[in-house]
Amino acid sequence: MSLGKEFRDFAMRGNVVDMAVGMIIGAAFGTVINSLVKDVIMPPIGLALGKVDFSNLFVVLKGGRIPPPYPSVAEAASTGAVSINYGLFVNTIINFLIVALAVFLLIRVVNRARAQMEKAPEAAPTTKACPYCLSTVPIKAVKCAFCTSELKG
Repeated sequence: MSLGKEFRDFAMRGNVVDMAVGMIIGAAFGTVINSLVKDVIMPPIGLALGKVDFSNLFVVLKGGRIPPPYPSVAEAASTGAVSINYGLFVNTIINFLIVALAVFLLIRVVNRARAQMEKAPEAAPTTKACPYCLSTVPIKAVKCAFCTSELKG
């Protein structure tokens, strides 16, 4: 088998395609969550904490070409300053917690649906086997259509 055909067979397997779709949706989901945290959740939290912008919380370890203070992380980075950007880390932690919560809720819904499907009663049988010829006949039949034997209730 040629390497190209072998790779094509591998790439077209259901698991690989499903995984690729999951990764693409996951990346899009991550972008949505980042926007949710940055644009919706963090502004009210920052306002409640005295107009703090978490993304610009940092500690300068070593000043850059222009001496500190710097108004933002971007300004510090542009001067070559070395800083610990703990505000960005807080944003990342909040992103992670929101994604984890969303995944937990999704898995919870899937597990509940799966449990309900497993609990669903099986449908009543609509056929039975003739004890004489083993042919399948309707459940209400009193005589076998194949061997004409009398069937008991």
